[in-house]
Amino acid sequence: MAQIDSLLERMTALDASDLHLKVDTKPRYRIDGELEEIDDVPLLNRQRLEQLTNEILTEEQLQQFTAKNELDFAYGTPTLGRFRCNYFVDHWGRAAVFRRIAAAVPTFASLGLPKQLEKFAHMKRGLVLVTGSTGAGKSSTLAALVDLINASYRRHIITLEDPIEFIHASKRSIIHQRGVNYDINDFASGIHAAMRESPDVLVIGEMRDLDSIRQALTAAEIGVLVFATLHTNSAAGSIDRIIDVFPSEEQAQVRVQLAQSLAGVVSQALLRRKSGKGRVVATEVLVANNAVSNIVREGRTQDLISVLQGGKSQGMHTLDDSLEQLVQHGIVEGREAYLHAHNKPRFERLVGDAPPVRRPVAKPVRGKA
Repeated sequence: MAQIDSLLERMTALDASDLHLKVDTKPRYRIDGELEEIDDVPLLNRQRLEQLTNEILTEEQLQQFTAKNELDFAYGTPTLGRFRCNYFVDHWGRAAVFRRIAAAVPTFASLGLPKQLEKFAHMKRGLVLVTGSTGAGKSSTLAALVDLINASYRRHIITLEDPIEFIHASKRSIIHQRGVNYDINDFASGIHAAMRESPDVLVIGEMRDLDSIRQALTAAEIGVLVFATLHTNSAAGSIDRIIDVFPSEEQAQVRVQLAQSLAGVVSQALLRRKSGKGRVVATEVLVANNAVSNIVREGRTQDLISVLQGGKSQGMHTLDDSLEQLVQHGIVEGREAYLHAHNKPRFERLVGDAPPVRRPVAKPVRGKA
């Protein structure tokens, strides 16, 4: 048993999503979106932190980290489950963040996602973007979509991830999961290789650069159903992000290409529940239709808000619509919705002068670090 395992075991006991380790600081857990220090764990000096984090690395991983001062990988045991790990270096020395991955592949119901998102799993081709900030649950949404396809259709699914998170067993479909720096060099080369492997569905953990975005568009254009993530917080922002990454002389052609291949955009955010315990997802859903294609082709993304507002019969809605429903149903506070809203004035009346709700501090679980 590795020494870090006791800290990871405590994550599950506290239902924390992340563990943060930093030199000369006590370990901190992210619980319901907020970082909390655990009092009964001592400060981690440089030597202790390096000892904890080195123990679970292979020799190859340690060499990669030494060379780049950055490392992404997955770690797990049969009893603890799996964790997405990131090691990096800051001014004080080594630091690390561990993200807990749920033991079971999540479902739409368990994530609280709107049922209309399921329609993307039943499409045959096109590009579906799943967007949001870091920690907004994009990987979980992708996993739920993949699982639905896996259980419903006889298709060839390839996922490209950094690192591999949820493990999918082949059901009706056959599924291959490939990890960056282990099975493939990077996302762009992984996409290029996948096009020679007869995929029906391609899942791209993150479109990071021009090459990966270009190849993802090409894959969707030639008939593959492509799911990909972006760190953007709205449908319009996601489309602008893709266009803007290309040189100006290519952008007109890319608009045409995206207009033809875009199937939909899901933007999401995680909010603290009014009860103070747990978080809930808010979503914005755009389903591509003729109006969306024309807007993308003509570069009028500011007009997408009208399509979202008028497309409720097709399963569309804005993030602000989702936020307001959460407030009306007493699930989140008005102040919490206001902080995530795009149209802030719409939520000002819900904020008032009430102080922000504080969640009760979870009691630490006794144990040794």
